[in-house]
Amino acid sequence: MELLTRLDEDLKDAMRQQDVVRRTVLRSVRSDIHNEEIAQQRSLTDDAVMGVIAKQVKQRRESIQEFRKGNRQDLVTKEESELDVLLSYMPKQLEKEELITIAKSVIKAVSAKGIQDRGLVMKSLMPEVKGKADGSLVNSVVTELLESL
Repeated sequence: MELLTRLDEDLKDAMRQQDVVRRTVLRSVRSDIHNEEIAQQRSLTDDAVMGVIAKQVKQRRESIQEFRKGNRQDLVTKEESELDVLLSYMPKQLEKEELITIAKSVIKAVSAKGIQDRGLVMKSLMPEVKGKADGSLVNSVVTELLESL
């Protein structure tokens, strides 16, 4: 099933079941998708829809960090429940060990010599792990591996 169709069906189900959190999150995702379609002047592919969802996941994670700093547990709980809904549409996230293994193979494939080759490694690695790993985690793993060369 196409991701966009799945989102629409799940939104209808959330409305029928009066699941406020799920309904709100899915409406927000649909709104962002619609805005992106207008900006690009075409329908989005599943990969582009996944990118919109990934952007919202990143926003929720950043909000959770900030709310924790501000000692706002009520907002942390709200954001975490919304994050759970979004993560149900994302592919299974890679464990750090799996990411390290993939990064090592890319470093070897591009013959990286040190930290100065981080851009080259990231350029080759990101398409492989897109949607499966957080970009900041990928960056920290690559930096760590390149510094140890």
